[in-house]
Amino acid sequence: MISFSIIGGASFRAQYYLRIAQALPEQFRVSGMVVRNEEKRKFLEQKWNIPTYSNLPQLLEKENPDFVVLSVSGSALPDFMLQLGELGIPVLAETPPAPSIEALVTLHEKLTCRGAKVQIAEQYHLHPIQQARLSLIKSRKLGNVTQASVSISHFYHGVSLIRKMLGIGFENASIRGMRFEAPIVSGPDRSGPPKEEKIILAERDLAWLEFEGKLGIYDFTKDQHRSWIRSNHVSVRGDHGEIFDNRLAALSDYSTPAFLDLKRINKGEEENQEGYYLAGIMAGERWIYRNPFIPARLYDDEIAIASCLQKMGKYIAGGPSFYSLAEASQDQYLGLMMEKAILSQEIVKTVRQPWAEG
Repeated sequence: MISFSIIGGASFRAQYYLRIAQALPEQFRVSGMVVRNEEKRKFLEQKWNIPTYSNLPQLLEKENPDFVVLSVSGSALPDFMLQLGELGIPVLAETPPAPSIEALVTLHEKLTCRGAKVQIAEQYHLHPIQQARLSLIKSRKLGNVTQASVSISHFYHGVSLIRKMLGIGFENASIRGMRFEAPIVSGPDRSGPPKEEKIILAERDLAWLEFEGKLGIYDFTKDQHRSWIRSNHVSVRGDHGEIFDNRLAALSDYSTPAFLDLKRINKGEEENQEGYYLAGIMAGERWIYRNPFIPARLYDDEIAIASCLQKMGKYIAGGPSFYSLAEASQDQYLGLMMEKAILSQEIVKTVRQPWAEG
């Protein structure tokens, strides 16, 4: 059983953690939430049957969590991280850890350099389909991977996938970028489906990140991840094969190509009566991803965030780091440099930052 508290329990992102704990009560328990607004506190207590507090000292007086999940605004996040670090309380913080390079350096000096137990809840590489793709990359099915094109989510999220797929750590990059605007019918947002037809101008950002011998291509249109009429896309290329979205093309030998689809296996469809959940993803006859939270009815983003919680529990028990403050800082830094390249239309060259490991 992993026990965690939440600061920012009324936020959109915090609701994920509450739903996950409700769906997996044998694995996770929410040990109180900090919510400043009294009306929202009462609502959350009634809806989720979880104690709430108006501030951190009140929570710590009553609760003893294994770690604290920070789900607050980006501007408030660094201060809470530093406060919890001084108290010696492990932290799982939402992304990005800080809005500026200067603030990232401060967090590195005051947390990482002092041995604080901090991880960042970057979930995109833990999505089932990304875990399946990364499994194929690690198995060397593609050979030596040199190119990754990611059109999934904005800036640091997209960068995190590019780095994982290319096997990039803290290497420097030359970045080129551009922005293109085009009209589109407005789609869903966090509040739900659209209430009327409305034409908006959507910004499409493109960036090329050239590392030594490797290329990352970032392509994201505003609100693409929620749009009904814009699709996600991933392409990963190695010298022996390619992943193109949910299809693998690889060589059995130099003269024999093999083609496999990445197929989601769901239970509860048609006559199957095992429940309704994702069992995993297969390529041919081989499982390349198995859902660790069967039989909970979680969608992919919740599975990924539940994986963050599970890995955080192992981390504070002495297990490995899974997405460190240094990694998150590098992805945020690259994201900021990409934005600079896009807006300036100039080539931007990154430089090694203090948090770079090794």
